[in-house]
Amino acid sequence: MDMTAASTIRKIIHVDMDAFYASVEQRDNPELRGKPLAVGGAAARGVVAAASYEARKFGVHSAMPSVTAARKCPDLIFVAPRFEVYRAVSQQIREIFAEYTPLIEPLSLDEAYLDVTENLKGMPIATEIALEIRAKIKVVTGLNASAGISYNKFLAKMASDLNKPNGQAVITPKNGPAFVEGLAVKKFHGVGPATAEKMHRLGIQTGADLKAQSLQFLTDHFGKAGPYFYGIARGIDERRVKPDRIRKSVGAEDTFAQDIHSYDPALEGVRPLIAKVWRYCETNSIRAKTVTLKVKYADFTQITRARTVERSFLSAGEIDETVASLLTSIFPLPKGVRLLGVTLSSLERADDLRTDQLQLTL
Repeated sequence: MDMTAASTIRKIIHVDMDAFYASVEQRDNPELRGKPLAVGGAAARGVVAAASYEARKFGVHSAMPSVTAARKCPDLIFVAPRFEVYRAVSQQIREIFAEYTPLIEPLSLDEAYLDVTENLKGMPIATEIALEIRAKIKVVTGLNASAGISYNKFLAKMASDLNKPNGQAVITPKNGPAFVEGLAVKKFHGVGPATAEKMHRLGIQTGADLKAQSLQFLTDHFGKAGPYFYGIARGIDERRVKPDRIRKSVGAEDTFAQDIHSYDPALEGVRPLIAKVWRYCETNSIRAKTVTLKVKYADFTQITRARTVERSFLSAGEIDETVASLLTSIFPLPKGVRLLGVTLSSLERADDLRTDQLQLTL
């Protein structure tokens, strides 16, 4: 994508490793190559952290309960996660990124945004930079990466999914608005299941439907996210690539096919969410002091219950116990529950936490 003629147009690359955890395991153990693989625990309460492409063909995906995954794919092989290995490989990949630009915004161990508008190699064409980066990742780590190239973060992220696995795609300024118009809103990055469902209720199915709404309408219905949705519906996203950011919070939620009325199904419903937010903390060496339970009832009213601890949560088990306690506090239920969410906040880097603890022991 040669944009030298328009210096104001940014060149953003979104690099996304293909089935990262599972690919690392298959790389390190040749017996696992070509076989359906899930990284995660096989126990009754286990959750899939990642699935190989062979497993995905059976409908297995991350955050799925392990018992469900095993039912969908009877030959599924479970492997325990090795986060220290994934972090080491991720660091190798980051070092490759740093050869091209200091503007690197990691989203997790396996994906990042790069702003290569002005890059350290002086390369004018972003597609060539992406090709080089992917080739170097393959040589250094033995792993495949996909990439999306565009003039903003939203479209670069969407483009990286277009030719997965082991491919890349470009969305140009000329094609961006039309691409968004034809896209289902449920596929938009930043639009989760609950938001997509709300959009559907408002008659918004596609990017074109979203574009037809006024800024006031979107702000009235989606609050602070309204201006963002208004922009991306037009292929506009002014967010900068922010190096080494730490998020203010990390959350996950799920809307259930049928309303929940009792405690055990509710607890089973939040456990994959706990696993998902904890996995983010583990992979990014982050810890949290506050956990919030979100409950949306059948009539769409919602409540939250939160608890803050003095020292950060150190395991998924600790978060599980706290969420279970918060969940207990809302029973008996006044009405059915349609959505549950778990959010971790008061985040801090685990490295900073260890430094503080070391200083306390000296």
